[in-house]
Amino acid sequence: MINATTGLCFDDVLLVPKFSDITTRKEINTSSQLSDSYQFRLPVISSPMDTITESAMAAAMENAGGFGIVHRYNTLKAQSLIVKLARDNGCVFVGAAVGVTGDFEERACALYDAGASVLCIDIAHGHHVLMKRALFRLREIFGNNVHIMAGNVATLEGFNDLADWGADSIRVGIGGGSICSTRIQTGHGVPTFQSIDDCSYSDRDVVMVADGGIRNSGDAVKALAAGADFVMMGSLLSGTHETPGEIIINSGERYKTYRGMASKDAQIDWRGKTSSLEGISTVVPCRGPVADVLQDLGRGIRSGLSYSGARTIPELQERARFVIQSSAGRKESDTHILG
Repeated sequence: MINATTGLCFDDVLLVPKFSDITTRKEINTSSQLSDSYQFRLPVISSPMDTITESAMAAAMENAGGFGIVHRYNTLKAQSLIVKLARDNGCVFVGAAVGVTGDFEERACALYDAGASVLCIDIAHGHHVLMKRALFRLREIFGNNVHIMAGNVATLEGFNDLADWGADSIRVGIGGGSICSTRIQTGHGVPTFQSIDDCSYSDRDVVMVADGGIRNSGDAVKALAAGADFVMMGSLLSGTHETPGEIIINSGERYKTYRGMASKDAQIDWRGKTSSLEGISTVVPCRGPVADVLQDLGRGIRSGLSYSGARTIPELQERARFVIQSSAGRKESDTHILG
């Protein structure tokens, strides 16, 4: 017997415009709070991928009002150095990722000593016994002296469990990333928008980070309106100056690598072997400074709030009303003069 429910994607929904008395977008405050101690002007986090976040990206994210999480796909020593460099570049706040096996305890301690403000337990399927053990263990080590982000999960049950196991913030979304093939390889996943909406019904006092499938500022606004406190981005930041990796020149055009951490290339570089392949590797055009991308995103998010007559993200969430659009509506929503 099939027990199936509808799962809505970002393209399946639109926010209904509301009456607005906002006369200038300068009135709009896009800040979001990670904890009592940490508030950010821009609700955007750079993903802990080896082609997205190292020291330069972490510094650029903080300068733009968001923050970055340094990837874990290197040695303990190398990752700790990246965190230290980010602090030398003036970062007050740096996140760093760890796993749930191997040297994760030693790595977490070294990253904390290097100046990491957030430890992000970063695994593909976060609703797992190894996540439970890791959260319990890191809480034993650090108490409440460090913010612990955990994930990823796709369901309200998973969200509540991670919260109960000790997470301060939780990444929501499985299989929606542009270079992720989890849903194709495993048949598992939930559309990211649906996961956000489901998890928004949690009564736990934790922060939600929407992660995966966000392709533009409109998707970010929908994620925030549905209940997310932050959005995590990879592909939208890829190819910028601050991403790690060499520039590749092909036929006079400049590119950088962007890859999923479960891709064959990433796994071989990271640990010299492959297991389940749930991602791909590609190249993307060089896009200039990430500050320009973040500035555009910020403008789009502020504009989105204004259409709902909301001056803050919590007000957006209170006022938001969604409609489901048909396939014809999706086509109409896109620019189509050239179609």
